[in-house]
Amino acid sequence: MRRVASGMTALALLALAACTPATAHRPDAGPGTPAPKGTQTRAAGPQADYLVFYADGKQSQAMAAVTQAGGTSVGEDARLGYLLARGARDGFAESVGGDPSVVGVSPDRSIGHATAEPVRSFPDGSALRAARASGEPLAGRQWDMRMIGADRAHAKAPGSKDVLVAVIDTGIDGKHPDIAPNFDRELSRNFVTDKPKDDNGETLDGPCEAAGCKDPVDEDDDGHGTHVASTIASPVNGIGIAGVAPGVRLVNVRAGQDSGFFFLKPSLDALAYAADIGADVANLSYYVDPWLFNCARNPGDSRKEQLEQQAVITGMQRAVDYARKKGVTIVSALGNGSSDLGDPKVDDKSPGYPEGSQKTRKVDNTCINVPAESDGVISVSALGPSGRKAVYSDYGVEQTDVAAPGGDAVDGKGAKATRSILAAAPERALRAAGRLDADGRPKGSDVVRDCSGGSCSYYQYLDGTSMAAPHATGVAALLVSRFGKPAPGGGLTLDPATVEKYLYASADRRSCPTPRQYVYQSYGQSETHTCQGDEADNGFFGHGIVDAWKAVTFEP
Repeated sequence: MRRVASGMTALALLALAACTPATAHRPDAGPGTPAPKGTQTRAAGPQADYLVFYADGKQSQAMAAVTQAGGTSVGEDARLGYLLARGARDGFAESVGGDPSVVGVSPDRSIGHATAEPVRSFPDGSALRAARASGEPLAGRQWDMRMIGADRAHAKAPGSKDVLVAVIDTGIDGKHPDIAPNFDRELSRNFVTDKPKDDNGETLDGPCEAAGCKDPVDEDDDGHGTHVASTIASPVNGIGIAGVAPGVRLVNVRAGQDSGFFFLKPSLDALAYAADIGADVANLSYYVDPWLFNCARNPGDSRKEQLEQQAVITGMQRAVDYARKKGVTIVSALGNGSSDLGDPKVDDKSPGYPEGSQKTRKVDNTCINVPAESDGVISVSALGPSGRKAVYSDYGVEQTDVAAPGGDAVDGKGAKATRSILAAAPERALRAAGRLDADGRPKGSDVVRDCSGGSCSYYQYLDGTSMAAPHATGVAALLVSRFGKPAPGGGLTLDPATVEKYLYASADRRSCPTPRQYVYQSYGQSETHTCQGDEADNGFFGHGIVDAWKAVTFEP
């Protein structure tokens, strides 16, 4: 079951929704070490799994606290400083969280969702008219690549196969003709197990397609991750489109369910794995739920809720720090809430899971959107084809690092699919969603079929900061390709701080609109977003619009 995403406004289109309880610790979920055996006694009553984050050097004390609270330690990830514990559904989190060695406790369940919006179907064929362009068959539809100079950069510097980009998402269709040449199946991993139904018996991921409900590493039943991967690195091969960095390698590090939503533990495992295999850039086009804003000590939340939010903040920050120390540049979607993240007032969307748990609470700027506001993450706002900030895109002078094309179907008179971002889509996912007829023809102009390569491949128009982030990821990959040095284990490496510096230096500076109070009008409604900051750094565009051509030609 899909629900409206947290923070959506009346002007925004549709969005993806929330997830499910996670499974227990699995050997394939990362190189965490098993907890030592002991004399722990499991508390009576219904049990649940928890991630218990401990303070530096306090592992043994946290282990004792788990036992004291009647729980059992069943796993550990020393890299990120947490225990996987099993304890009572009622009371365990508050009990173990009261120990000074513990800095956060989260149920091992769904806490995230993707930041993309399906584009409405426009049956009027006139909406599909696009300018002719040289290059790939569908290049004329890629206004986004022209906006950032990627079409010109392709010939000069397409990116190096020594650069590895991790797509932490719902998976990648590794067999798609416009992804397969750049897809590294050997290194790809799936850190999730599909869950057909949620706790209330509603359809979540749907029937399992693979034994044990664990999909192969080259499948994507949602389509979100495939779209992201395609924007980053679809090759120049005479088929469909080309991505920003068509010469780099893609690795699927799956952390999202078929339904498009994410669990905390797979998110941690995925980012740590990306670091361990030497990924140069990681794209995280999702944000953490069930809390739209994570507040460490909001008086309107219960102690258990506070501990969960502390765990989200702490856990993701540790994963980011671990990855950056290993040379991973991390890029995130800013979010589709149409909100000023620097001045939040009210959150009535949280907790977004389970359904019906939402409450209205006051929030302020001490509450953060994760991972977009985690330290060391490059956060990306979305633009429409006119260059304006997209109506749905979150913003904030402290939060927006760069801007990139994300699509905005209502950026102009009426609504047109071609104002959105076109990228690869899995045929199976399109069929499951009813977007193709029995003969494989698209049912609406939001889906495009290209048969110029001998066999047909499919593409879909989507809007979202999810679509903006991979443009920045692709430019970051070009920078590593150009300036990276040979890594000890092979490939290239470039310190994330240097990548960030060069990404900002090569961006196209853009001032706030005049007046700063920009009024969006669509479907008979209007709303105003206020841009703060100067040309060098502001809430709509950050340090500027990423520019692939400048990235491959500028001199630091």
